Amino acid sequence: MTNESYQVKLDNVFEGPMDLLVHLIKKHEVDIYDIPIALVTNQYLEYLEWMKSLNIDVAGDFLVMAATLTQIKSKMLLPAHEGGEEEDDPRMEIAKPLEEYLQMKSAAEHLTERNRLGETTFIRKLTGDELPVTPDDEIIQVGLFELIDAFQRILKKIPSDDKIDFTPDRISVRDKISQIVDILEEKGTITFESLFSEKADKSEIIVTFLAILEMVKLNLINIMQHVQSGIIRLFYI
Repeated sequence: MTNESYQVKLDNVFEGPMDLLVHLIKKHEVDIYDIPIALVTNQYLEYLEWMKSLNIDVAGDFLVMAATLTQIKSKMLLPAHEGGEEEDDPRMEIAKPLEEYLQMKSAAEHLTERNRLGETTFIRKLTGDELPVTPDDEIIQVGLFELIDAFQRILKKIPSDDKIDFTPDRISVRDKISQIVDILEEKGTITFESLFSEKADKSEIIVTFLAILEMVKLNLINIMQHVQSGIIRLFYI
């Protein structure tokens, strides 16, 4: 992979800025009407910087949301006027649209729930080395930000002094996609973590992650998570 930079575009493939907000709110288990705006804004910006560092193209609406959150954060830092009329909570600027978005998202998920409940691909392709799935177990579709969290946990296992090497003799994203396709054609499914060899350096790990994102974009794979165990699996479409 050369320094000409492989770029993954998010447009019309992964979630948008509202989904990132929902992810952060769920992650911290907070009420949308009582958002710790400083924490959420800082983490939102960290996600954007992290995606940019991997050459993941961040769409303009992510930046608009970042500006909105930063503005709300600034308003929250202003001292309240004593003796004056009670001012509106600046967080309502994002809380109300967020509530509407969650309602629409819930309705859309409800419409597809029957199809999802009837999907047996995850169960049929289980092999002996996988955890058994019972009717009480929950299987969910994994989004970009859950993938980023899982990927960051893998990166934390790599020594901090490990340098990123994108010289021409290193494996390319296309090569890595080809390798993953070969594995999925043979097995049908594979866990997310097992794609990252313990002997792999940071460069190879990043290339693997970019390959997974590109495969989602190309509609080559589905990514699901077994909620009870937390195991994330890739499935060949």
